[in-house]
Amino acid sequence: MNQQLLAKTFVELADNLVADFDLIDFLRLLTDRCVGLLGASAAGVLLADRDGELRVMAASDEQVRLLELFQLQNDEGPCLECFRTDTPVVVPDLTREIDRWPRFVTAAHRSGFGAVQALPMRLREETVGALNLFRAAPGPFDPLATHIAQALADVATISLLQQRTAQRSSVLNEQLQTALNSRVLIEQAKGKLAERQGIDMEQAFTALRGYARAHNRRLSDLARAFIDDSEPLLGLGS
Repeated sequence: MNQQLLAKTFVELADNLVADFDLIDFLRLLTDRCVGLLGASAAGVLLADRDGELRVMAASDEQVRLLELFQLQNDEGPCLECFRTDTPVVVPDLTREIDRWPRFVTAAHRSGFGAVQALPMRLREETVGALNLFRAAPGPFDPLATHIAQALADVATISLLQQRTAQRSSVLNEQLQTALNSRVLIEQAKGKLAERQGIDMEQAFTALRGYARAHNRRLSDLARAFIDDSEPLLGLGS
């Protein structure tokens, strides 16, 4: 494991008290680092909206984003169970859970996943969502990697709640609703860029994210400008 990158990740997840804090980019950092550091094949983050309903807020790739959406639409799966029980759900072999989550297990296998663990994003009595790690091959999860993943989820949760306090918001849900709106913009921009350049959705997201970082722009603001064609964005979608 890359200890230097792990230390950097904890610092980045804790460093949230900035004026241009971008929740979507923050959560994508969490999923990307779980894949890069912990040996997961893919990762996703689900957060609760103002009504307490889970929404897909970040995913390390398009395939797992669609699987997370499938899980929510069918109201079954480890991530939902994790959120509702406030406890980790560890499934080393999905084939053994076909009776428990028949539709989810079938969809997960179709997507190439054989094992999953869902970890609560929780601080004391408040659970805001779940971090979900998928692996292609079935088999036991590394206890150290699981411990680190939970620690990353905990730090991210603290950062989310600190953001609420720093912005003097009465509830975290208002921030999450704003992020949900941003998510819609980003998905629309991904689709437009993918169609224009003849690339897949994941490549489109990478291009948008790279452009936003290179030009010091919020990802949601860039997505809106790209959708509306409200300003020239040289090198993006040309």
